[in-house]
Amino acid sequence: MKALTKILALLTLLALLAASCGDDGSDDRSEATDSGSDSTSDTTPENEPEPEEDEADSGPDNEETSTPDPADADSGDSTDVEVDGPQRIVSIDPSGTEILFAVGAGDRVVAVDSFSYYPEGTPVTDLSAFSPNVESILGYEPDLVVMGFNADVQAGLEAAGVEVVLSLAPTNFDELFAQVETIGAATGNEGDAAQVAQEMREAVDELIANAPDATGLSLYHELDNTLYTVTSSTFIGAVYGLFGLENAADPADADGSSFGYPQLNDEYLVDADPDLIFLADTICCGVDAASIAERPGWDQLTAVQSGNVIELNDDVVSRWGPRIVAFVEAIAAAVAGIA
Repeated sequence: MKALTKILALLTLLALLAASCGDDGSDDRSEATDSGSDSTSDTTPENEPEPEEDEADSGPDNEETSTPDPADADSGDSTDVEVDGPQRIVSIDPSGTEILFAVGAGDRVVAVDSFSYYPEGTPVTDLSAFSPNVESILGYEPDLVVMGFNADVQAGLEAAGVEVVLSLAPTNFDELFAQVETIGAATGNEGDAAQVAQEMREAVDELIANAPDATGLSLYHELDNTLYTVTSSTFIGAVYGLFGLENAADPADADGSSFGYPQLNDEYLVDADPDLIFLADTICCGVDAASIAERPGWDQLTAVQSGNVIELNDDVVSRWGPRIVAFVEAIAAAVAGIA
């Protein structure tokens, strides 16, 4: 259980650290490709080099964001237009926030955590997604809270009469689409949510169907500059598998002891020599194709020498809202470029 707790903390911190290192609200977060580099997309991760470290004092509460008085929170237009479902929604999960706005419930979102800065115009506060506080959340008088798993906080909110919907990391696309529809149902936006999920499904299916077969090609996906990565057992890893790509990290966690998130080293990567390298630490850690070529032995890697290093947007990869389609687009473009 201790190891599992560390892994779960790592995943949360990776996403939050990636967010904290970016410039809030920048337009390039919503783009799938950085035209000024060799990359084919942008995305997000979950980046934190030292999962054992206690981040309580350096978490989202220290982010420099506006902190409105809860009493002054904007409740949108819900008082002017009768809408079925909750009228005051608080989200303390960046992925959940993106889904709320995508399904049409954004006008009833009165407060979001300090890392929920997408889409533009979200009511960002100093609420913490990493260490949420029941009293602070209740200060915004919500009737619905969207959040990641935290049994104590969930119990406290429900005891106060607040409905809670969990935004949990999916393991496959079916779970992701189901989560979109669940949030839509909780907000009274069932129809819009079903349409969003269907559009996502169709876009992903089309990208995979039109991509060349990548069987036999290998990849390495970098979560942070200490070489944490993902295996095929994770959601991110499973997305690569849909294209037939082989994950170079799989042997490093063959027994599952790292729960799909092993930490590699330079020697391992040089020996593995992946055909494609995907960098999901460009925002959090300032990593790019040029900087990894300076690592010991990396200048000899096939992916580096052939220019098949893809610089992703950390946020898009680690958040499982509608923008995850951009991640699939990035893989499809990379595979097409090497096949």
